[in-house]
This record gives sequence, structure tokens and C-alpha cells, in this order.
Amino acid sequence: MNILLLGKNGQVGWELQRSLAPLGDVVACDFDSPGDLKADFSQPESLRALVRAVRPQIIVNAAAHTAVDKAESEPELARALNATAPGVVAEEAAALGATLVHYSTDYVFDGSGTEPRDESAPTAPLSVYGRTKLEGEELVRQSGCTHLILRTSWVYAARGGNFARTMLRLAAERESLKVISDQIGAPTGADLLADVTALALQRLQADPELAGTYHCVAGGETSWHGYARHVIAWAHAHGQALKTLPEAVHAIPTSEYPTPAQRPLNSRLSTARLKAAFGLHLPHWQAGVDRMLTEISGR
Repeated sequence: MNILLLGKNGQVGWELQRSLAPLGDVVACDFDSPGDLKADFSQPESLRALVRAVRPQIIVNAAAHTAVDKAESEPELARALNATAPGVVAEEAAALGATLVHYSTDYVFDGSGTEPRDESAPTAPLSVYGRTKLEGEELVRQSGCTHLILRTSWVYAARGGNFARTMLRLAAERESLKVISDQIGAPTGADLLADVTALALQRLQADPELAGTYHCVAGGETSWHGYARHVIAWAHAHGQALKTLPEAVHAIPTSEYPTPAQRPLNSRLSTARLKAAFGLHLPHWQAGVDRMLTEISGR
């Protein structure tokens, strides 16, 4: 089985190289890949030749414009990467009879209320990032290809920069920190997303009726403030020298930390449909974060 992986160098793409390998021959591409394997999402039409050359049975698209604030000042580029390009890939998948996996986000919702949203909840994005990701979803569906759209939130990985690394760096420099406490979600590891993707693809090959849109996040919920306190408490418990104690991580509202893009306050996503359809257990967010912290600390 040929599998085309797009966005191989991102956090999720890197983990997908591992998780997809047992399923078939993975052709992993990105914008800096050489020659015919270059996957330049800023030039969406160029992706047609790549898909036709590889002729995959499965396409997994992990490429995206994920710089949420920067998207506000470059909406056309964000639209090309998050909407137009996935739409082109979806059209080519439909023509080949291939299955497409595409990742989306809690930012397609407005973040109101306090309850977890399921897949049927009305969408109302607040930002360019959210609007372009929603448009990408819609183009994938309109293509008619067999697809899995996985909406997720607060993605992190041990590879590259992430919120935990930032908190640890700041905690080593300062005696106290201020972190937003009124945005609620579930920190979700790129490794978890990749593993769920591989398992879901296996099940989908046996039962195409499982195709559709699903929410995929780690179990439980927290705020960025709670996340930061957990990270700093873990570091202290494992002997890291930090100036900031967990109790010196102070809660602030979003209004005290303005950003170009508006963030949803309620990023809770219900994963009931995913768990029922694929027989999955999604571990609590702390388990994944602790594993990541162990990896980045070298312990």
C-alpha cells in the first residue's frame, strides 16, 4: 500500500512517519523536499502532479499554516495552505479513489459556553486561522473523497518548540509567571494523534462507513494556567532548578494578554464519537505531558 504523507517535518508529520510505517510504503514530503517530491502548499495546483506521480491509496495531510496570530496579517497565504491546497489534494484523492486524512482544529468554533462540543455543533470561527481551517474541512467534504477529518486542540510534541519548553525557560529566569486561566482545553500530544490516525486508518480499510469527521484530543481538561503549573511542579519534583515555584504561577484572564487573533475560551471537544467508532481509549492529558517532559529533560 502506498501512503503519501504531506507535511512530514511538522510536529504531527514527524510522528506520522513512525506510526504509518507499519501500514505500507510511506512517501513523506514537505515544502523543502527535492524535485518531484516537493509539496508546496503555497502553490496548491502544484500538488496535483505530486499526488498523480505517487498514486497513493492513502494520503495523510499534516501540512498547515498554524501561526495563529501571523495568519491575521497574511490571510491569503493562510487560505492557500489551510483551504485551497487541502481542497486540491482532496480532489486528486477522489479521482484516485484514495482515502484522505486531514487535521482540523477547535478554532472552527467560537469557544462560547462551558460544555464539550461534538462534531455536529455549529461552527463560528473567530480568526483567520479558524476560518481557513473550516474552509479546508468543507472543501475536503465537497470533493467526495473518502476522508477522515480529525479536529484537535493544543497540540504539542517533544520535538521543536512548545508551551512546556517556554514555561520551563521562563521559570528558570523569573520568580513568578502570569498565565491565562480562562481558556480551557486538552493538551494533546502529536504522538497520540499519529497513533490514533494509524489505528483509525486500519479500521477504515475494513469498514469504509467509518469515514467522516471526528474530534481527537487527550482526556480531561485544563487551562493554560493549570498546564503551566503542572509542568513546573513536574520539573521541581524531578530536581530541575527553577526560580518559579508552582504557587507563583498566577492566573490572569485572556483580556490581560491581548493577541492579534482572538482565541476560543472553550476549547473542550467531545471525543465520544471517535471512541465509540474505533474502540479507543484516550489517555488523560497529564500522562502525555509527563512523557514529553521526560523526553525533553533527558530523564
